[in-house]
Amino acid sequence: MKKGKRQHTAEFKAKVVLEALRGDQAVAVLASRHEVHPTQINQWKKQLVEALPGLFGRGASRREQDESELRDRLYRQIGELQVENSWLKKKVGS
Repeated sequence: MKKGKRQHTAEFKAKVVLEALRGDQAVAVLASRHEVHPTQINQWKKQLVEALPGLFGRGASRREQDESELRDRLYRQIGELQVENSWLKKKVGS
């Protein structure tokens, strides 16, 4: 029997959960083959299901943030150019 708490890699967890989601074999069979408790596999499946909506939503959120940063930078640059333009008009006009 193994002693201490085992730490599984993310790759291992993903592999086991994908096998469980396929449904080719019962969770008990997978648990026995991978030497983990069936409850652990069910917990990993639950974590995956809860995380899925966030995985698909991040791209849009990040894109919006990038666009917002670009817009802010462009507005700042427009403001600087307007100040410079008005200053040059005053210098040349005098």
